[in-house]
Amino acid sequence: MPESEPEAKRPRTRTRLKPADRQALILAAATEVFAEVGYQRGRMSEVARRVGVSEPVVFQNFGSKAAVFAAVLDHAAGQLDAALREWAGRSPSIGGWLSELLAPGHLARVHARGTLGVLFADAMTLTAEPVVLDAARRGNRLIAATLAELLADGQRDGSVRPDLEPATGAWWLISLLASQQFRFAVAPGVEGLEGELGGLTLDALLGGPGREAG
Repeated sequence: MPESEPEAKRPRTRTRLKPADRQALILAAATEVFAEVGYQRGRMSEVARRVGVSEPVVFQNFGSKAAVFAAVLDHAAGQLDAALREWAGRSPSIGGWLSELLAPGHLARVHARGTLGVLFADAMTLTAEPVVLDAARRGNRLIAATLAELLADGQRDGSVRPDLEPATGAWWLISLLASQQFRFAVAPGVEGLEGELGGLTLDALLGGPGREAG
């Protein structure tokens, strides 16, 4: 997925804001913090510092640290959804875009610290936080629906194999990306493996190595 970066990291000055504006600033700062250090190490005091408010203000707006993270995931899913659509829209075909998405260099950066992708990998480990898991499910389902739409677009432009079920292809892509951290933890020669897996997936979606990506 595209390496969408969280928004500006400098502390913000204390000003009187409308509730919606304050919540937006808190979400932006919390996205930065969680993407940089993860949920467990992320501190609401640091979020408050970056916004320029006191820590109780963060809890007054969201209720709990888990609720803040859930809101971050919902917001990040929307950002990723828009980024995927914009990225695919710049490519001459969906097949060409898939080649970029599954390129080894991109796959290696999907869950890098500081990117939005790391948030969802982190969320799936938080089995004791139902509100977080629910948000992760919503986000993954949103991205799956978007990927299915894009794969269907690829069938219409002739770059994706016509007998593919778009929803199945979408969940295969998400599964490939979601299992990346497991491979990085246990697989030898993981950089080469990522390239091979990306190539196999591209062949499966486009109809084999002989087809043009477009």
